[in-house]
Amino acid sequence: MYNRSFSLVSQRNCMLMMVDMQERILSAAAGGDMVVFNACRLIEAANEFSIPVFVTEQYPEKLGETVPAIAKLLIAGTRCFTKRAFSICSIGELCELVEERVEPKVVICGVELHVCVLQSAFDLMAIGKEVIVVTDACACRFQNDYDIALRRLESAGATLTTTEMTMFEWCETSDTAAFKKISKLAKERLN
Repeated sequence: MYNRSFSLVSQRNCMLMMVDMQERILSAAAGGDMVVFNACRLIEAANEFSIPVFVTEQYPEKLGETVPAIAKLLIAGTRCFTKRAFSICSIGELCELVEERVEPKVVICGVELHVCVLQSAFDLMAIGKEVIVVTDACACRFQNDYDIALRRLESAGATLTTTEMTMFEWCETSDTAAFKKISKLAKERLN
């Protein structure tokens, strides 16, 4: 095995955080269908490599539960944490779980990028985690909010990436059985 760059995510150095992938929020977000599509591919890839997945829901009594397309891909034992504050770090138990994990990186996606994802990313960086934002698995209602949120995140030290980059970094090589699964996911298109 060669020494890989620490800048890359791998099966061994990260966890996946799905923030508020709920119907009511996604239906108002620009490109919500594409966000769900990419989030599903991320979960399938994470499951392939046994990468821990965490899920949050913002005020589900009013905004509904995680969309079924995503919920059905979560492996048994994946917990969904509910919150009213915008940052995932407002959930004491979840923040402690993330902080205690040995993986230094949090791959994050969700809605809305400029509110819950951004505030979560800033708080995760404050507790010492490196944050990787999957830009094509995030959305906002308005393009300006999306653009400014990405600029703020990047200037604060978060890394921006895409679904496909993430999946292939997790895979690392075409010399494994998992490569076929990742290649298939990469070839999928939203109908």
